[in-house]
Amino acid sequence: MNDTPARSSRQRRSNRPPRRTRLIAVLSTLVVFGGIVAVTQVSSAGTLGWRPRNNFCPPATTPARPTTPPGASASPGASAPAATLNPGSPAPTGGVPNPSNTAAAYHDHGSIQHPGDGQEPLIAGSQNRQQDRNRGRNCTPRPGTSSSAPPVGNPANPGAPLEILGNSCEQSRKQPHDGFQNGDRCVSTEFGEVGTAEDNPSLLITQAPRRVRINQSFTIRVSTRNLVRDRFLAAGQGGYYKESSFLTEDGLVRGHFHTACRMLTSDRSAPDPAPVPAFFVATEDGKGGAQADEVTVTVPGLPAAGEAQCASWAGDGSHRVPMMQRANQIPAFDVIRLTVTR
Repeated sequence: MNDTPARSSRQRRSNRPPRRTRLIAVLSTLVVFGGIVAVTQVSSAGTLGWRPRNNFCPPATTPARPTTPPGASASPGASAPAATLNPGSPAPTGGVPNPSNTAAAYHDHGSIQHPGDGQEPLIAGSQNRQQDRNRGRNCTPRPGTSSSAPPVGNPANPGAPLEILGNSCEQSRKQPHDGFQNGDRCVSTEFGEVGTAEDNPSLLITQAPRRVRINQSFTIRVSTRNLVRDRFLAAGQGGYYKESSFLTEDGLVRGHFHTACRMLTSDRSAPDPAPVPAFFVATEDGKGGAQADEVTVTVPGLPAAGEAQCASWAGDGSHRVPMMQRANQIPAFDVIRLTVTR
């Protein structure tokens, strides 16, 4: 009675295939399955290989850096901007980048900053400048995006043609500007001549007091370079924005410079631009040139106590700030603050 189950158990074990045989069978099955998958992938690749790859245009916006440098806090009450300009892009690390080291637009306290004024540098190590200029021009709009050219200044596609709003007053509904200081007009005067970078005007306030009393006279010293101060069309006589900009035979701007002071009502917000400043003069003395020189401007006094802002800026013959060869050159202007006491 007891031997029958034992023989039956041994008989069942003897009918099973050896363990090594089972492992070999499993591995053979996996190898065959893998071969079928590989053949399927190669077949799919061969079938789709004739289709051209979509060269999608770059995204409409570019990844941004953090909105504030490490340790800095956003302005009270200001809403926190998105961490990136391009949803789905990896979160940036570190502080606000050095604009000289990057060509990508970035966020700085909620504003989009365009390093180099959107001017794309050459590809690192590239010897083909034409290739760099053409980069991004031939691309396919991504599904769901507009096929129209990006707006002016969009860093997403620097090589795309610019869309301008206009370059004359032909389509403007505003009245023509007549040379007098009236707003809500359209100025049709052409910009005129612009010099080279090394000949563009510069200006610096070299000396000014930090504190004066009400109605106390004081002086401001202003240095200019590359500005020949021999051209001034009086705005009160219709010379405002009336004349194009002109250069001397040496390529220097012909014009003058202005100096003005106004009382500030707040140091936390931009001042109202409409009120007439407490002091204003235009300096035309027939001097100036390629070498820096200095002019002394006398302010007869300021009428109220508080904080004052005094500025000097160059103008061409018709009162526009002189043009510059490059967008990243600082205009010919300077500004200082001073305290007016009783």
